Amino acid sequence: MGEKVRHQELIEKMTLEEKAAFLTGKNEWCSRDYKHLGIESITFADGPSGVRRQYGNGDHLGLNPSTPATCFPSSSTLANSWDEALEEKVGSALGQEAALEDVAVLLAPGLNLKRNPLCGRNFEYFSEDPYLSGKMAAAMIRGIQREGVSACAKHFAVNSQETRRMAVNAMLDERTLREMYLTGFEIAVKEGKPGAVMSSYNEVNGEYANENRFLMKQILRQEWGFQGFVVTDWGGGNDFTKGIRNGSNLQMPGCGFDCARQLLAAIKDGKITEKEVDERVDELLQAALSLPKQFREKKKSWKSRKKNCIEAITGSRKRRQKKAWFC
Repeated sequence: MGEKVRHQELIEKMTLEEKAAFLTGKNEWCSRDYKHLGIESITFADGPSGVRRQYGNGDHLGLNPSTPATCFPSSSTLANSWDEALEEKVGSALGQEAALEDVAVLLAPGLNLKRNPLCGRNFEYFSEDPYLSGKMAAAMIRGIQREGVSACAKHFAVNSQETRRMAVNAMLDERTLREMYLTGFEIAVKEGKPGAVMSSYNEVNGEYANENRFLMKQILRQEWGFQGFVVTDWGGGNDFTKGIRNGSNLQMPGCGFDCARQLLAAIKDGKITEKEVDERVDELLQAALSLPKQFREKKKSWKSRKKNCIEAITGSRKRRQKKAWFC
């Protein structure tokens, strides 16, 4: 994004404590809201195969019940079609269901490469081919975001196994990183323009992805021109201050105010500047100020279309019945 702050006037109205807390979740699935500033909460939900919106208190393990939703074919199945138009339609249907559930950010698509057949989430990823993965992901993103809901491309980056996924260190040279593991994300970001990207749990060459400046700032924002915000995988934050300094925006799920206190102490100690915090707040504000209004408008439009469709079908059925009775 560079050094320009888009919401300077609003940020100046926020206290330092409010800014620090804004970069952590309010609870399991929502960001913080500040009603006195006109900042609404953003609601997140899984996922690539269907919207998983939980009743009441959420838990990221999915133990509590969720609202009924359409179960779409897995990403691996859809990728076998090589059909971007079809993928875009699936994304649009996912976006509509998300909007109806008041979900502002859908945590999809997943486009990590299938490098290990034992990876437990291979069904959630498109392919072992980075080009195919990127094209299908970009199509799904366009479909989701057409309905006013933000897509969240995940898991950035080099998340290729579930075994020790929160501690494994992926070691690789830069050419392999760029040509294999980042190509799909580059296509998805440049062609799909997702509103959000989710960082992965693992380390990449000795540094956790969420705190990896090379990935988050140099590649994602500077080289690819990403304009959205970065959210951790749930429980994927390790060093909150380092993550904020190096380009991550939101740590999920909510952890009370512990992370905010850490950030305030780091500012006081000179480990991070308030200007750097303002940059991360600004990137997250872009979503918080636009998404809730955006998907509500689309939701109204979609409900209206649905109502008109039902009325048309019902009217047609009544006309047929009336004709049959006179016959």
